[in-house]
Amino acid sequence: MAPHAALAEIGLDYELVLIERDEAQSDAGYRALNPLGVVPTLIDGDLVVTESAAILLYLADRYPEARLAPEERADFYRWLVFMTNTLQTTMLRFFYPERYGGGDVGVVAEAEAQRHFDLIESHLEDREWLVGEHRNGADLFVLMLTRWGRRLDPPAWERPGLRAHFLRALALPGVQRMFEEEARAARVGDLTSRTR
Repeated sequence: MAPHAALAEIGLDYELVLIERDEAQSDAGYRALNPLGVVPTLIDGDLVVTESAAILLYLADRYPEARLAPEERADFYRWLVFMTNTLQTTMLRFFYPERYGGGDVGVVAEAEAQRHFDLIESHLEDREWLVGEHRNGADLFVLMLTRWGRRLDPPAWERPGLRAHFLRALALPGVQRMFEEEARAARVGDLTSRTR
């Protein structure tokens, strides 16, 4: 969702290609592009970029006029790495505890995710965007993870700051376009992107 929203926010012409999760693992052509067989994958000419955070960083550098990264990058990098390495992996343990040994893994992951969302909530106090004065790629990542967090109890967006952030991000034209396009897809989130 975050890379897709970034492409839409930039205003690029792009083609979305539906990649079924099971096929991504077994399709030799897709594995040649993305050896891990996961989504997303961005193809820009001869360049192939995988991993959501890496795609956001690439797009921020390639299209600086889109303001996907603030001028002061240290906090932007810190938050993006925190979300991809800490919160996103915690959410994966919550969604797929059997992949991580089963048992109480899902319960522990849910408690960890709640603490991570609390951290973001406290950072958003008196702020519109996670880093800087303008929406950027980190905000698109927060939007994605907050949506994932709707399955927590209580849902991530029950926090006032996260709810306000989510609604602000939801109002962005590129985010609206992303949700419309993904609603037309067979399964939300199983898309790879190619720029034209």
